[in-house]
Amino acid sequence: MAENVKSNFGEVWEEGARRAAAAYQRRRIQIDPITRLEGHGKIDIFLDEEGGVERAYLQVPELRGFEAFAEGRPAEEMPQITSRICGVCPTAHHMASTKALDRVYRVEPPPAARKIRELVYSTFMTEDHALHFYILGGPDFVVGPTAPAAERNVLGVIARVGLEVGRKVIEMRRKLRELITLVGGKVVHPVLGLPGGVAKPVKPDEQKQFQAVADEAVAFAQFTLEVFENVVLKNSDYVELIVSDDFTHRTYYMGLVDGQKRVNFYDGTIRVASPAGTVTADFPAEEYLDHVAEHVEPWSYVKFCYLKQVGWRGFVDGADSGVYCVAPLARLNAAEGMATPLAQAAYEKFYATLGGKPVHHTLANHWARVIELLYAAERMRELAADPELTDPHVRNLPTATPREGVGVVEAPRGTLFHHYQTDERGVIRKANLIVATQNNAARIAMSVEKAAKRLIRGADVPEGLLNMVEMAFRAYDPCHACATHALPGSIPLVVRVRNHQGEVLAALSRGADGRVRRA
Repeated sequence: MAENVKSNFGEVWEEGARRAAAAYQRRRIQIDPITRLEGHGKIDIFLDEEGGVERAYLQVPELRGFEAFAEGRPAEEMPQITSRICGVCPTAHHMASTKALDRVYRVEPPPAARKIRELVYSTFMTEDHALHFYILGGPDFVVGPTAPAAERNVLGVIARVGLEVGRKVIEMRRKLRELITLVGGKVVHPVLGLPGGVAKPVKPDEQKQFQAVADEAVAFAQFTLEVFENVVLKNSDYVELIVSDDFTHRTYYMGLVDGQKRVNFYDGTIRVASPAGTVTADFPAEEYLDHVAEHVEPWSYVKFCYLKQVGWRGFVDGADSGVYCVAPLARLNAAEGMATPLAQAAYEKFYATLGGKPVHHTLANHWARVIELLYAAERMRELAADPELTDPHVRNLPTATPREGVGVVEAPRGTLFHHYQTDERGVIRKANLIVATQNNAARIAMSVEKAAKRLIRGADVPEGLLNMVEMAFRAYDPCHACATHALPGSIPLVVRVRNHQGEVLAALSRGADGRVRRA
């Protein structure tokens, strides 16, 4: 009797568990992996009883531990170590690290070295922005946000704009990358920057190569702006999507500006604009910890940055929330203009079309990115024509005892901080890296959840609609390989053993506390 009751109870319990699991799965939509970004991630969407979205999470499950294993390394190795963080934006880390070493050793690079650095960096920014527009973000607009998934890629873009355009994109990126290799030694892991300067001068024949490609780059950027205007801005459905509340957040904005408060990628002060467009801060890189703080959530390895003087109020926007944004849209919102004429004209059209400053529409990042592509190409052309570029004096040797330094650049994805503390021998005691995707992380999370809540009604969701949710993060061009961190330091991990039919035979899990359990 007792055995029958026990057996029946077990069967009832198992059936109830199966039903509960099935109900849970009906209320859960997962996008895993998310696509067309640097690094890895997934989106978990949880529905309420009526089929609306209750919560949506952009989760980053990977860990990069560069800050920890930088400790104990000679500081001069950091430009090489940190360029390994990301294969897409190594030049950004290399340059921020090199600038931090200038401060660590308290040495200023000669004018020619500074111009060589900025020239290479402008070349990199031109190449990287072209990569995102045509390969990562562009397919959503050029091919269409709800087009078949197999067509939303660079091949789909080429099919829409023509084979000749595809050749132009590939050829332009090849030439730009060859220039970075010419001066930087390697395109993926440059060996250019040294504390106090650069590794070698630019020769006159190399300058001529830069000048020739820079002219092509400006024409290419103008062509890309025309593609955006013809394909996107002349399509009323796309414009309506860009300005819709589905993809809008009123936050603070941050970016580097030069002495005239114009956008600058390589140097300047860090400017912050409020949701109303007023300037609330303008500070040197060394003061970043007075303005930026980090918040941790248990469901992601990414830390969520916020403005310390405003405070953390959760994943909400508005003037009372410290959430801020970096990246192209933020840079344009924080600055008073562009430093080159063609980009300035495009900047003025941008704000005239979208109703003035600041613009809060997340998808407007794509337009802002093309404007920055034009600025980077123009700035590249200006620097390539500078007669001081070939001056052989390209390094001032450090003589001061090393101590502490902060370097900042505008990565394609936004403001990037490198902060090193060393002992008197120049050995790293502590490193802090705040990358663009961390600066953007809170707003990205908000964007994904808002898009999901506005677009999804019920568990039967077309794939194209899920891609529109992905568009909410893709506009920021995030790099999760750069941004992930763990707290308290161990990786929650699940290992599943499956047979040839995919059935789980055994599973082990390690929690955040480091303990291994049978799952």
